[in-house]
Amino acid sequence: MEAVTAPEVASRPTLKVKEASPADAEEPQTSPRQGASSPIPQLLAPLEEQPKIWLPRALRQTYIRKVGDTVNLRIPFQGKPKPRATWTHNSCALDASRVSVRNGEQDSILFIREAQRADSGRYQLSVQLGGLEATATIDILVIERPGPPQSIKLVDVWDSNATLEWTPPQDTGNAALLGYTVQKADTKSGLWFTVLERYHRTSFTVSNLIIGNSYAFRVFAENQCGLSETAPITADLAHIQKAVTVYKTKGFAQRDFSEAPKFTQPLVNCTTVTGYDTQLFCCVRASPKPKIVWLKNNMDIQGNPKYRALTHLGICSLEIRKPGPFDGGIYTCKAVNPLGEASVDCRVDVTTPL
Repeated sequence: MEAVTAPEVASRPTLKVKEASPADAEEPQTSPRQGASSPIPQLLAPLEEQPKIWLPRALRQTYIRKVGDTVNLRIPFQGKPKPRATWTHNSCALDASRVSVRNGEQDSILFIREAQRADSGRYQLSVQLGGLEATATIDILVIERPGPPQSIKLVDVWDSNATLEWTPPQDTGNAALLGYTVQKADTKSGLWFTVLERYHRTSFTVSNLIIGNSYAFRVFAENQCGLSETAPITADLAHIQKAVTVYKTKGFAQRDFSEAPKFTQPLVNCTTVTGYDTQLFCCVRASPKPKIVWLKNNMDIQGNPKYRALTHLGICSLEIRKPGPFDGGIYTCKAVNPLGEASVDCRVDVTTPL
């Protein structure tokens, strides 16, 4: 991975002056002609350029990496003669087995081959030159996927809805949770479908489930690295059953349609010609169905082949086949049922053509 380089002066690096100490000066040298008990003081080299750290813009806020990523930070600085650069992690010395540092003439490189969560923290670079010191602070956060929610429970099922509850994960992956992803699967297909994403509460009601199916549910936790690798699944299935509808009919009194016979259309007097068939019509209403009797001059003509009587849907008809001079007279239609009787009559005249 390329090192972060952006040579801009940061507002965070600071410069301070500290009192000179014996450690700031090199040990005095002795010449062959002089004894070790006669040291000659050595003067410090004059400062040509004060120490200053150029912190890249990307490192002025928390520098976030994933577990296993490489951390390679190049921090430019200035100072002449060459200053002494040192690093600390959380105010302690660096772990040389995990972190390596290379100091150059004008920069310092911090390198971690495979970052782990233990590498998170505050790193401080200190550049010292004589009695002057410049410092810069870098916050590094190493994150990974969160753990799954601890448990999930099916609380209630009604109509086409199911209510779920779960508990947050024990391990958030060293980062804030972005939410939860809820998925459902019916037992027929076994395929998982996402219901919602980045939901922040720990309870939710899944709606619009298909009647007749059974569903299982699972919940993933999510942070900046992504979804948790596993997800708990509800132990109980949500069975969406069809509601049983019971129809109750209101009682009502049965209407009585019984009635005595009554003619709604009477017979009509007519005149016919000898040898031409003639028909008589009338209409009767009655319940129960009445018995129809035809009379001629008050004599029953039922069964006489000269006459044909029909009754259909309350319409009564009598056909007189080829009437003769003796077929004229008074014709009567009588309707009889248990509730009573009624009758209508008409006169039929038969003429002889000239």
